[in-house]
Amino acid sequence: MKTIVFATNNKNKIKEFKDILGNRNINLLSLADINYDKEIIEDGLSFKENALIKARQVALDTGYITISDDSGLSVDALNGAPGIYSARYSGKGTKENNKLLLKNMEGKENRRAHFTCAICLYFPNGKYVVAEGYIYGAITDMPHGDNGFGYDPVFYLEEYHKTMAELEPTFKDKISHRANAIKKLGELVDEDFNII
Repeated sequence: MKTIVFATNNKNKIKEFKDILGNRNINLLSLADINYDKEIIEDGLSFKENALIKARQVALDTGYITISDDSGLSVDALNGAPGIYSARYSGKGTKENNKLLLKNMEGKENRRAHFTCAICLYFPNGKYVVAEGYIYGAITDMPHGDNGFGYDPVFYLEEYHKTMAELEPTFKDKISHRANAIKKLGELVDEDFNII
């Protein structure tokens, strides 16, 4: 069984990752599981670069094969903002991020947007693969729904007639940008998590 570190302390992300990949022969650990608390500066210019920065640093520091992800929301009418700055868009947390986004969208006719998730699998010998997944939707006029997190309450999926925050979590986990990125990553590695 291969041990892999997921560069996160978010247990939900780890569970989601395991659920989507299915029965692979891996032991997935969080940063807390290996007592890793070093600050990682994500100064890349894309989701892929930030995922690579995190995975590379943890892999080289610990000697473990490492997975990391970086994700965010890009809005067409805002020239791709908030993009890689999604988590710190307002500088004041999730609720304020959503308020600022809706304020900046006032009067905009084009409300198209998409979530991106980049996932990097990095080996201590320097080999790595990166996969990206997306989900497309539109920005609402006001928040709807109590599930999910981040921008989910203002991200509307036309085909389901709901925001991401109105979807059942188990269903969201099957269609999300993270799920799509994990599936793509799964196509790049074999059952034992070796790069194909």
